[in-house]
Amino acid sequence: MSKIYHSIILARGGSKGIKNKNLKRINNEPLIFWSILKSLNSKKISQTWVSSDSKKILDYSVKNGASIIVRPKKFAKDKSSSESAWIHGINFIYKKGIKPDTIIGIQPTSPIRSSKDFDNAIKYFEKNRLDSLFTSTIINDFFVWKRDKNGNLISNYNYKFRKPRQDIKDKFLENGSFFLFKTKKFLKCKCRLFGKIGTYVMPKSKSFQIDDMEDVNILNLLSKKYLKKR
Repeated sequence: MSKIYHSIILARGGSKGIKNKNLKRINNEPLIFWSILKSLNSKKISQTWVSSDSKKILDYSVKNGASIIVRPKKFAKDKSSSESAWIHGINFIYKKGIKPDTIIGIQPTSPIRSSKDFDNAIKYFEKNRLDSLFTSTIINDFFVWKRDKNGNLISNYNYKFRKPRQDIKDKFLENGSFFLFKTKKFLKCKCRLFGKIGTYVMPKSKSFQIDDMEDVNILNLLSKKYLKKR
């Protein structure tokens, strides 16, 4: 029996960094448009949902073919977790008598992806019998410094014996594009990553996300090459 996959795109109306961020135009379309489009074009995702507290976003989503979930304000605050919104969304879907086996949690702030990314990630998820999955970018030259409680700089590597780049083992940086998780197990543990965890690796070009206006400008430049409607 084939598994049922539904996507839930979290797109609240408020944002600290950018006002009405999910409606900000990227490549001549609102940011939310790209996540809806690529999810609807997926061969594996049977239904696309948008969860929002914004009437503008919900109305726009319906016009563009998505199903909608009206999110209560208590799940749409600055400090509200994505998990709380996904749980609310799943329970909303359940009440309609629909029981998706797996949820694709799509984050619209990382719009450069294709419908094939969803399909390939789902294939990888199934092949490896995973419980949850995150998207990532490979990094192997990640030299990070931070300050200790006394304000002194400390590093995450031995700076006295800096390894050549080719000798550094690959690391997987979460890029926040989307997550996959088995629905029933997610509702039990209330965390997006659990059980047997895997990652779907994406190139750097698909790993850029919007947090401020500088990001919007950069993404508009990148989108001309990497973000297509087809």
